[in-house]
Amino acid sequence: MSKSSESKPRPGNRMRTHGWPSLGLLVLAMLAAAVGQCSETGAGLPEQTASKPPPTEPTQEADAAPAAPASSRVAQTGPAKLVIDTSFVDKKSQAFSRFRGYVDSAVGGGQPYAFAAGDAALMFLLSDGKKYCDLAVRMVEQQVSEAESAISGGGRPAISGDSYLEVGPHIADLAMTLHSCPGGVSEEQRKRWSAYAEQAVWNVWHHGSAQWGGQSHPWTGWSVDNPGNNYYYSFLEATMFWALVSGSPEWMEDLRTRRLPPLQAYYAKLPGGGSREGTGYGAAQMRLFGLYRLWRDSTGEDLANASPHAHDTIAYWVHATVPTLDRFAPIGDQSRNSVPELFDYHRRVVLEARQLTTDPAAQSIASWWLNNISVRNMSQGFMSRYDLLPAGDGGKPPAELHYLAEGAGHLFARSGWDKDAMWLSFVAGPYNESHAHQEQGGFTLFAGDWLAVTENIWSHSGIQQGTETNNVVRFERNNTDVRQCAAPLGDKVVHQCEVSDSRATLKVTPKPDGGLIADADMTGVYRDNPALDSWQRQIDFSQRKLLVKDRFKLGAGTKAIFQVNVPEKPRVQGNEAIAGNLRVRVLEPATATISLHEWSSVDAQEFRRGWRIDVAGGQDGYVVELSEAR
Repeated sequence: MSKSSESKPRPGNRMRTHGWPSLGLLVLAMLAAAVGQCSETGAGLPEQTASKPPPTEPTQEADAAPAAPASSRVAQTGPAKLVIDTSFVDKKSQAFSRFRGYVDSAVGGGQPYAFAAGDAALMFLLSDGKKYCDLAVRMVEQQVSEAESAISGGGRPAISGDSYLEVGPHIADLAMTLHSCPGGVSEEQRKRWSAYAEQAVWNVWHHGSAQWGGQSHPWTGWSVDNPGNNYYYSFLEATMFWALVSGSPEWMEDLRTRRLPPLQAYYAKLPGGGSREGTGYGAAQMRLFGLYRLWRDSTGEDLANASPHAHDTIAYWVHATVPTLDRFAPIGDQSRNSVPELFDYHRRVVLEARQLTTDPAAQSIASWWLNNISVRNMSQGFMSRYDLLPAGDGGKPPAELHYLAEGAGHLFARSGWDKDAMWLSFVAGPYNESHAHQEQGGFTLFAGDWLAVTENIWSHSGIQQGTETNNVVRFERNNTDVRQCAAPLGDKVVHQCEVSDSRATLKVTPKPDGGLIADADMTGVYRDNPALDSWQRQIDFSQRKLLVKDRFKLGAGTKAIFQVNVPEKPRVQGNEAIAGNLRVRVLEPATATISLHEWSSVDAQEFRRGWRIDVAGGQDGYVVELSEAR
């Protein structure tokens, strides 16, 4: 069921696929924590790309000369510091009935997809039925017993797989069961479970010294120091749940002084909401927002409102959704479903953010979106617990027709809030996450359906990251012997570079007619590559038209191709190309030539449909108008 990470990349793509896990291990921790596993798959859904970090990505050891974990630390049997607030749950609602039915099917011996011990533990808190605790305890005991068996053979337990990506939901299940069902866990079990959890959390933050059963099992430490990466949410989830249920002052201090401050600092610098990982992996913030809620309910400390990010993310997703309210801007990797269709994860992001914000206006637009998108309630049983979060009634869309998520560098605009509106997304900002694409300066245009869109959405893998698949200017060099970024030697395409300080700049100027002009400079993401001195792009979006003006200075032996990826085969006539309902008209230079590239001719298994319009001949720029052909 998984897309292979070995899918043939286009030349120049970086195929790092650190990300969301397989659904067989997708265990969601707890409603109040809202910390579900961040898998990108679902029953009956398109396949997923495997997530495996390369062994060549060393990260600095989090702690110098770490002490061995306190194996004697046992989860407390008295009043837990873990607080699960279920006061908002309406037990007379259809959402509650759906969730109870999902859990009861597991209690009755069924095997509902991706069912987790945390589901049963939550149902016990909501109904006080002993059968739910019995199931939760059996499931956690199985997890720990299987881990002990692997350790006794000198190996590593499953919780350490894929660079500890699953550690959060595993430990959250264990912690939730200890919290909800203390009478059903024997003292012997409590000690064993505690030793397992303690070692797992300790190993996360001490990757170079990680061990199981006294045997050394170091790992890469991927993203232990990157709060913007979805792996970090899992690490934080495990640490937070274990610290709260064990009552460990050491882990609580570790969270407050070492793990949460970098997280707060990172998101304080991300105004406008969203994620630099893009919209596919950005949906993983549903877990981050759940952690905010867990921490607030358990400690009284409000991480969510310490910065505007969680609040702003409501507006981000409302504006990132196309007018037909069923799809979203395809920014970055789309590994679960290459076509960016709204799914339960996106619904949960906004439900979580709505529960956190104290702003009635933000709650109103969240309610409007939640009550009008194609996903009116969770489609998958394993996500049904999150529909217990209130969506609110009514609501209304924003008054604004455009939105800039400055921290992520994502701009969205539309001609109106009706379903027939024309909609635009544009990317120009930081390029420093592995799931982001070489799409700085790229745009997407939609009116009833995709007009111009990244070829990535028609790929099998959903992780085609190169400039060739995006609606940018493609620069090609003659001297392919000069190394650049992470590109393979000999690649003729000039690469955008993913490094910590790689950034395009963007300035947005509203127009009186409700449109906008956006001026972007992408020079910085090319990192002083001698093949390209500079590239600036201006987009003028108004009156259901997009005018794109490019200015660039080429290095010796470099040529520039203006490219637009489209779903339908174009027809070329003179200086125009028509693809479906899109008209592309080249205004400058007058001598420009238009050619077509059929993506299936590259790899029919990877590229299922789609064409690219290539405009060549520009020596210092292009001016191109995109409008509806009908």
